[in-house]
Amino acid sequence: MPLALLALAIGAFGIGTTEFVIMGLLPQVAGDFGVSIPTAGLLVTGYALGVVAGAPLMTVLGTKVSRKRMLMLLMALFVAGNLLSALAPAFAVMLIGRVVASLAHGAFFGIGSVVAAELVAPDKKAGAIAMMFTGLTVANVVGVPLGTFVGQSVGWRVTFGIVAALGVVGLAGIARLVPDLPRPEGVRLRHELAAFKNTQVLLAMAMTVLGFGGVFAAITYIAPMMTHAAGFAEGSVTWLLVLFGLGMVGGNLVGGRFADRALMPLLYVSLGALAVVLALFTLTAHNKVLAAVSIALIGALGFATVPPLQKRVLDQAHGAPTLASAVNIGAFNLGNALSAWLGGMVIAAGFGYTSPNWVGAALAAAALLLAFLSAALERRDRTAGTVVAGAAPAREQALAHR
Repeated sequence: MPLALLALAIGAFGIGTTEFVIMGLLPQVAGDFGVSIPTAGLLVTGYALGVVAGAPLMTVLGTKVSRKRMLMLLMALFVAGNLLSALAPAFAVMLIGRVVASLAHGAFFGIGSVVAAELVAPDKKAGAIAMMFTGLTVANVVGVPLGTFVGQSVGWRVTFGIVAALGVVGLAGIARLVPDLPRPEGVRLRHELAAFKNTQVLLAMAMTVLGFGGVFAAITYIAPMMTHAAGFAEGSVTWLLVLFGLGMVGGNLVGGRFADRALMPLLYVSLGALAVVLALFTLTAHNKVLAAVSIALIGALGFATVPPLQKRVLDQAHGAPTLASAVNIGAFNLGNALSAWLGGMVIAAGFGYTSPNWVGAALAAAALLLAFLSAALERRDRTAGTVVAGAAPAREQALAHR
């Protein structure tokens, strides 16, 4: 794998840390600003919606400059947003800072996925994408637990200051290691938008929304869920997030390894198992050992879907992959926003801190149904294409006999 993938992974590490660290700090942030836990959950929802909006916007703007320069500009925006969050005097200002940082997220992973895929042979594309996303998963093993520990020990503002520093390191890594790839010639917005007429692209994005939304329904409220339902001490949330991160790393590597060989079967297994584990988590969340195991499995099964879903979008949107790739990253975060909102609703309705797990199970099951639908439509189209291809020689033979 090219060394440039390391630079992309460094940037992904910073972005992954800021995206996920807030979940372990929700009680502290809510207490400092005097808001409820569901209200503090808007910091997750707002970030996710910012990714959804920023992914296409920043990608379109990025067509005017080289991909390397755009990646550097996105990291600079990321740094600015995290500094604003760290210094926020009020909850609304912190929410704005989260949104500013989120605008870089979708385009960074979207453009980065395209760059990663272009740096390797065709049969290694999913592995290269997974390598970049390793930064995101490792963030959950190192960055998020460390950020949670720092936030609980000396204050969450220090955590976001450190995250901003990580962004500076990522910016320097991209400037030093990523090759100065030229801006693709002949790329037009209309050409990029044409990819969204492909039903398979839309289905893959819908699977992304629902499948990864299932993960976030549970994980967004992991801190109050584990302290109230499982009886963990507040400081134990750090180590539970380490388990979640280790699961993510393993799932991402497995997804990258098998997505180039058996993409759809991998999605069937991971989405189906994710739905089952999330449903059981409603019960296992009351036992410390079983809860810890469930958290690791949710991370592994959830991230096993990331490389195959991202590769499927790139494959189906061939010829105009940049915008579709970025929008699919936005789709991950649309799922995050949807599930965080729904999870907050069921908690606020009085169903308890484990109730978001049922929301997650339903979302993952819906994603599995879409995977089966996508495969069925693909088989139908392939059969139709074979019939049409076989009909042409038959017509030619008939004309020859006349």
